[in-house]
Parts: sequence; C-alpha cells; structure tokens
Amino acid sequence: MLTLTSPIETYAHRIPASLKLAAFVALTIALFATDRPWLLAPPVAALILSCGPAFALQTLKSLRPLVPLIVILALWHLWLRDPAGITVITRMIIGVAAANFVTMTSKLTELTRCIQSLARPLSPIIAPKTLALAIGLTIRFIPTMLLRAGQIAESWRARSAKRAGWRIFLPSTLAALDDATHTAEALRARGGLG
Repeated sequence: MLTLTSPIETYAHRIPASLKLAAFVALTIALFATDRPWLLAPPVAALILSCGPAFALQTLKSLRPLVPLIVILALWHLWLRDPAGITVITRMIIGVAAANFVTMTSKLTELTRCIQSLARPLSPIIAPKTLALAIGLTIRFIPTMLLRAGQIAESWRARSAKRAGWRIFLPSTLAALDDATHTAEALRARGGLG
C-alpha cells in the first residue's frame, strides 16, 4: 500500500501532527462559522506555497479527484439558481486542501498515535486502537484505490475507443473490496489488533 505522505521534505514535516490536526480543526470551524469562507483561501494557499513549488504542484494534483464533484455541485446550484453553491464549493476546496496538507506532511504512524490519544474518551464505546487503525487504513487506502482505478481505466482505454466513465465504477469497487478482504485476512492472521 502507498501512503499520502509527500516524499518532498518540507519544514512542515517537522511540525508535530497534533499541532497540525488542531490547526485543521480550528480552520474547519472557521470555514463553517463564516459566511465568507473565501477569505480563508489566501492563508491556506500561502501555507501550501511556503513549502515550495514542487509541493504546491503535488497538492494541486491531489485535488484533481474533486473536479467531478465540483462540476456536479456547480451544475446543481446553477440549476437551482442558488448562489450558496459558491460557498459550498469554496468550503470543500479549502477544507480538502488543508486536510491534504496535514496528511502530506505527517507520517501515518504519527497521525494514528495522535488519533488514538484523542479517541481515549470514547473507550467505553469503541477501543481507541481500533478507531485509530480504521482511520489509518482509510488514509492508506485512498491512494491505493486511486491507483487501482487508474489502472482499470488504462485497461479500458487499451480495449475500447469509448471513454470509460461510469463503466469502471463496478470493477474499481470490486477491487477495493478485494483489497479490504486481503487486509482483513492479514490482520486476522497476525492476531488482530494485538
């Protein structure tokens, strides 16, 4: 499996994940507390650009999967003639860019440890270790699933002149379920969560 951590080393990699997560939570609260979320775009963009042009380009590429959702939201709000769509889309882009910044500049083990310590108050409901593992696996599987969907789309293009579009949804879903099954079997073989 791949990880979302950026191979481009920046100063932000040395900042503890707990501080970055706290800043992300504060940003998310601010995004929904204001009716002008675009005012938060310049500081987030400046933060990303402060890590260098290569890192900024990598961050921009990581936002590419949002494009279809942005188009759907924009068309929906245009059809409704609802100007609030701009606010929704702006919040989504800023929030995802900030979340990507946190995951790209933090090691997965550090994020998992941080989530585990934050989840301690939930221990009567769910084991913090289980929750941290679930979130960690979800983060690790995102790039793997994107890579697998890309491979399936390439296979489609090699066999057909038509665009793949929705046709790769089922094979991608089955591949994700297959990966999840193999991961569950591997965890079970190693004694679960220990």
